[in-house]
Amino acid sequence: MAMQRPFKILGIQQIAIGGPSKEKLKTLWVDMLGLEVTGNFVSERENVDEDICAMGTGPFKVEVDLMQPLDADKKPAVHATPLNHVGLWVDNLPVAVEWLSAQGVRFAPGGIRRGAAGFDITFLHPKGNDQFPIGGEGVLIELVQAPPEVVDAFARLAG
Repeated sequence: MAMQRPFKILGIQQIAIGGPSKEKLKTLWVDMLGLEVTGNFVSERENVDEDICAMGTGPFKVEVDLMQPLDADKKPAVHATPLNHVGLWVDNLPVAVEWLSAQGVRFAPGGIRRGAAGFDITFLHPKGNDQFPIGGEGVLIELVQAPPEVVDAFARLAG
């Protein structure tokens, strides 16, 4: 029996790749593969210095974040897993969080907040626990509120 979900996952918004040095990451992703650096985000709380890169354009643009820790000995260790997280566009983030939580999905601390690219975001925890048994099975997953133009573009594509 299929469950009726009150939201849709539209597509990939971003992938985030961590390493000890974002310069080495930029050699591959920017110099070799041709992605464009569109911004930079530094956060002591998140222990990250990241270059925000882009591939594609418009509503189908995918962000590739190249991250290094501000302090390699502190948490979160953005470089400890090279593929740090995958970000998914969602059409209604608050409804998705409410519904997923009610189904037993575990979210990482921090709740819904403004992300590096300016969109509201939250993270599904990589591991479930007793209270919320469904997690990312080792993968950190970011849910990103899609802006109206992205929601519309995906609806046109699907329709």
